Amino acid sequence: MVSQFISSHKVPLLGDLAFNFPEGIHAVGRLDRNSEGLLILTTNKKVTRLLFESGTPHKRLYLVQVKKVVTPETLQQLRTGVSIRVKGGGDYITTPCEVELVERPEDFIKLPVVLKEYNPSSWLLITLTEGKFRQVRKMVAAVHHQCKRLIRVAIEDITLEDLPTGGVREMEEKDFFKQAKIEMQE
Repeated sequence: MVSQFISSHKVPLLGDLAFNFPEGIHAVGRLDRNSEGLLILTTNKKVTRLLFESGTPHKRLYLVQVKKVVTPETLQQLRTGVSIRVKGGGDYITTPCEVELVERPEDFIKLPVVLKEYNPSSWLLITLTEGKFRQVRKMVAAVHHQCKRLIRVAIEDITLEDLPTGGVREMEEKDFFKQAKIEMQE
């Protein structure tokens, strides 16, 4: 599904979910159509600026399945930064990030999800503090791996937990700000 409520294209949208969303709600830190996982929705227009456009970096955790076996050298390349193409056609070196191989991806996804297999493949846990357009996909492509599955499992301390696909969990604003590690604005 597309992580928005309105589109000029005939695609599944957030408003198609079985939930009565309040007026003025919007997605923060959208996911592309081929990605899945945690998506924050809010009516507070300041949240996007505070969480993704402020000078304070906020961690986003992704579980990524890639084609082929990832080597220790490739992990180090990803950790120290790789060159990706960004909007406007320029090259950009990604900021250093955390990357580790994951032997049991089901330990990070507490969902009844079928883990698709691609042989051979590797699962990575990537923690970023920036979010360029399709950044994770571009990063793994830069080190010669094709992204087969991309799941955002957390933003700071907000996690998927046992939320099912298409599920919605409401949070009190004070709890959200605490778990997102942003200063609550009065």
